[in-house]
Amino acid sequence: MRGPSYKRSAMPKHQPAQRLAEFLPYQLSIASNAVSTRIAEQYRKRFALKTTEWRIMAVLGDHGALTQRQLSQQTLMDKVPVNRACKRLEDRGLVQRSPNASDGRSHLLELTSEGRAVHAGIMPLALKIEGQLFSVLSEEERASLLDMLVRVRDQAGDFDAESLAD
Repeated sequence: MRGPSYKRSAMPKHQPAQRLAEFLPYQLSIASNAVSTRIAEQYRKRFALKTTEWRIMAVLGDHGALTQRQLSQQTLMDKVPVNRACKRLEDRGLVQRSPNASDGRSHLLELTSEGRAVHAGIMPLALKIEGQLFSVLSEEERASLLDMLVRVRDQAGDFDAESLAD
C-alpha cells in the first residue's frame, strides 16, 4: 500500500527512494536537519557554538533558569549530550549553575550576562536566516505550517528525559 501522495511544485534536488519521499516523519527530520544546519553554520563560525549548546542557550533565553532534566525535556535531547553541552557552556562562562531550592538534588542553569549577550547576538541572525529559508512560503502558508507542526508535536505526546536516549 502506498503512503499519502503529496503535490510537489517541482522535483526536489535530493530525491530519496519513493517510500521515503512519502514518509512524512522522514521528510520532517530531513527538513529540520537542513534548516538547523543552515543556521548552525552561522553561529558556529561567529560564536564557536555547537548545535546542542545553541539549543540550550535558546531555551534558557526563552524560559530562564531550568534544570538539566527540564532542558532535556524542552529540547527533546538525550541527557548525556545536554549534560556535556551545559558543562561546556559553564566552562565558557555562558551559563551558571545555582542550587535548586525546590529540589536539593539538582541545580538550575541560567544564562550569564555574557550568555545573554551571545544570545542577543545570535537571535537576529537566526531570525534573518529563518526569513530567507521560509521566503518560499506565503505568510498564510508559514502560519499554517507552524500550526500544523504544533499540532503534530502535541499529538506525539510528552517524553521522559530517560526515554530520549538513542
